[in-house]
Amino acid sequence: MFNKDQIFQLLESRDGEALRALWQGRGAVDIAALLDSVEDGARQAAVFRTLPKDLAADVFSYLPGPTQATLARSFADGELQQIFDALHLDDAADFLEELPANLVTRILRSASPQRRMAVNALLRYPADSAGSVMTPEFVSLRPGDTVRQALDTIRRTGIHKETVYTCYVLEHRQLLGVVSAKDLLTAAEDAAVADLMVTDVVSVGTLTDREEAARLLAKYDLLALPVLDGEERMVGIVTVDDAMDVLTEAAAEDLSIMAAVTPDEKPYFAASAWEHARHRVVWLLILMLSAAITGSIITRYEDAISAVPLLVAFLPMLMDTGGNCGSQSATLVIRGLALEEIRPRDALRVIRKELAVAAIVSAVLAAANGLRIYLQYHDSAIALVISLSLAATVVLAKLVGCMLPIAAKQLHMDPAIMASPLITTIVDAGAVLIYFQAAAALLRLPV
Repeated sequence: MFNKDQIFQLLESRDGEALRALWQGRGAVDIAALLDSVEDGARQAAVFRTLPKDLAADVFSYLPGPTQATLARSFADGELQQIFDALHLDDAADFLEELPANLVTRILRSASPQRRMAVNALLRYPADSAGSVMTPEFVSLRPGDTVRQALDTIRRTGIHKETVYTCYVLEHRQLLGVVSAKDLLTAAEDAAVADLMVTDVVSVGTLTDREEAARLLAKYDLLALPVLDGEERMVGIVTVDDAMDVLTEAAAEDLSIMAAVTPDEKPYFAASAWEHARHRVVWLLILMLSAAITGSIITRYEDAISAVPLLVAFLPMLMDTGGNCGSQSATLVIRGLALEEIRPRDALRVIRKELAVAAIVSAVLAAANGLRIYLQYHDSAIALVISLSLAATVVLAKLVGCMLPIAAKQLHMDPAIMASPLITTIVDAGAVLIYFQAAAALLRLPV
């Protein structure tokens, strides 16, 4: 672990040799975490400038976007160019996306035309596409190469590539196959690459959804996934570390949506109270206004409530149980859709499964509550009303909870939108309507 006080003391004493020794053998991820924990921007820049040049770019690529922007503002043009040129192209593109326009102009003005064109090409892809997260830096081999020639190519160019563990065999930029570094290292030096390569290659297009690309990487246990353009030419790879970032970001976004919060890319403390409120208040307003439907249903049954005031005491239990049952089904279905265990065409199978679950759950809950109410109030009619209403509410909640996410997926919407808050609001209204209708019918109450 790093001692920040020790580092600051070495900075103040300008002991460069001790600082270089401190960084030696340390991982870029840990150093990035240390830098991110320094709140003073001037001190961040001072610590960063003590890093060896070959380590600085790696550390910079692991820093969060806001910290990268803070450091970039403190750099001179020469320092900016040095960092920008040392970054892998996909990291350089991500870096530019986080910066204000004036800083982007400064960086691109000092970059070489070739690098500027390469980064701009990545930035032109849609944000949710595989092209936006790919890197064009990969090892390419020719089918006629021998293993000796292939290893020479890796030694000569590998230092500038994102990964050397998987190499791609190309002819006229067309992907013919892949060969692993392990296969090359364990084969005879005069063996042909064409004889070692695997031709059944999983690939995606530049416009393929990036979450789909990440899922393919996980499904086939790949370290990298080739990306082809519209003319079937290989233009880049999506690496497993970038895929993990995509899936993590998607999971965080789904969690926000499921909690009725508009997703925000900023870290919690980086966003102001106003921004947090803005991302939450819209959904809260929608849910609050939709809850007015439940209130209007209750108002409609004022006469029934006046006749049997005890009915009101069971409303919270009924509504909470319905909301919980709906949330359980929705969560499992949303997870199944995300993992592709469930597809929209499986809707009828899901409904049958949830109806079977609802039958079991409703029977247990209805029996338990009916018995409790009878023992507590000695009123078999009330116990029957609650039991039947609870059973019907559970069935309704399970159906709503499983059907809405599938409907959203079918309409090309995020299934997470149909999560707990929305389902609870719908089920609450249905539960109240079922409850008072049952009470009016069985207890012969005025409606």
